[in-house]
Amino acid sequence: MIRMFAAATFDGTTVVHDPAVGTNHLPPQPLPTGCVALDDQQVTAWPQADPAALALEYPLSMCWSPIVRCNLDCPQCLDDKSVRESTADERLTLAAHIAASGVLGVDISGGEPLLLRDLPDLARAIRHRGTSVVSCTTNAWHLARRAEEVAGAFDAIRVSLDGATEATHDTWRGQDSYRRAVTGIRAAAAEGLFVQLQMVLMQSNRHEAQELLELADRLGAGGVTFLQMLPIGSGSALAAEQMLTDEQAQETVAPLAVPDGVRVRLRTRTSAGGFTVLRADGYAWRNTRGATGISAFMPVTGPADLRLPASGSGS
Repeated sequence: MIRMFAAATFDGTTVVHDPAVGTNHLPPQPLPTGCVALDDQQVTAWPQADPAALALEYPLSMCWSPIVRCNLDCPQCLDDKSVRESTADERLTLAAHIAASGVLGVDISGGEPLLLRDLPDLARAIRHRGTSVVSCTTNAWHLARRAEEVAGAFDAIRVSLDGATEATHDTWRGQDSYRRAVTGIRAAAAEGLFVQLQMVLMQSNRHEAQELLELADRLGAGGVTFLQMLPIGSGSALAAEQMLTDEQAQETVAPLAVPDGVRVRLRTRTSAGGFTVLRADGYAWRNTRGATGISAFMPVTGPADLRLPASGSGS
């Protein structure tokens, strides 16, 4: 499949960012700077880049959570729901700062971003310079009705599932959330959006990892990302019961049989360390200590404020 990626060169090293999977790759030859259409199978075959080994003035990729509100109330949520949300004008200003910062990939998350009427405008505001690719992480409850609208604004959609079956997912997210998510995934795929499923690995759902890959294949999703649980936010109360070690996560994912055309990634807590987050009130920070703490907490008043120290950064 040909889809959009973002490329930049740092001290002679060209890096390509994948907006669906969130990984960074090293092509065998230089590429034009900015958004480029590439074969995703070819990109997947390229070695992954270590952001910590590059001389970076700004993060390769980041997460922006412009909304705190959510239509679901998941007990493992890591969001701080006490944060003030930016106004519509403030969101557009922050989008402009992100666009001018030089970051290659932005994932708009939440809360639930599809509750924002101006969501497509925010994505386009980041993409208009032609240097960044933009994804959206959603619970997909509203994805079916907004799939056509967001298809022209995003380069990828990441859908959060807490299990491969209705019983497991709805236990965490609430009745009908699985059906709504599956319907949304099909609608997004039908609009030509590249869909990446995401599942936070927990003791209660790790047995469904193989089934999730098969579900992705059936629904037309392009891949699955398994995320290690982060012991922050509301989810900290569940860490002792549900959290896997990075070794247990690797043991879960390594033996999986991957269907043709499905991309699989395991994001460990170690690799999440150093990732840049811009929250709803306009403050940015970097994850530290294996993504269990934060550093460089500061308000973003211009593009330069997103150029936090990149030492030890993950992706």
